Amino acid sequence: MAKKYPLEQLAIIKRKRLEEAERVLREKKDLLAQAEEKLAQVKAARDQVLKHKEDKITQLRAGLDEGLPANKIEEMRNYLKVVDEDLLKKEKQVELQEKKVKEAEEEVEKAREMMVQRQKEVEKLVQYRKEWEKEMRVEEEREEGILGDEIGTARFIRDKRMRKKS
Repeated sequence: MAKKYPLEQLAIIKRKRLEEAERVLREKKDLLAQAEEKLAQVKAARDQVLKHKEDKITQLRAGLDEGLPANKIEEMRNYLKVVDEDLLKKEKQVELQEKKVKEAEEEVEKAREMMVQRQKEVEKLVQYRKEWEKEMRVEEEREEGILGDEIGTARFIRDKRMRKKS
């Protein structure tokens, strides 16, 4: 009769924990990908405002070279201040999103470490089970050997008695 593995319930729990850790890691990776995608969008918006600013500066310089009236030049400078403020807002958005990406990367790393730890726990139990099964086979073979010896002894005694009777 085969013995039941004593740590079967623990092995099931550990496997479920590993599956949960893998699921959490996938979710964290998805969140990281979303944060990186949003960062790319925010950077693109910032770059667009930066290009607009550079175009306006070029336009202002061209206006100065052409000798535009002072009020037009003042309007262009005031507009550049508005563009600078917008650029500053976009830079802050980029910094904030970079911070979110960094946090998401840290969360992915934590989830990865947790998954690795869970894998090690499962692997330890698998290794322990292999050793336990090997011990059980040795024990079973030993018991079969003892039983075989008992049967052999019983046959020997029976045969001996049969020979004496005949």
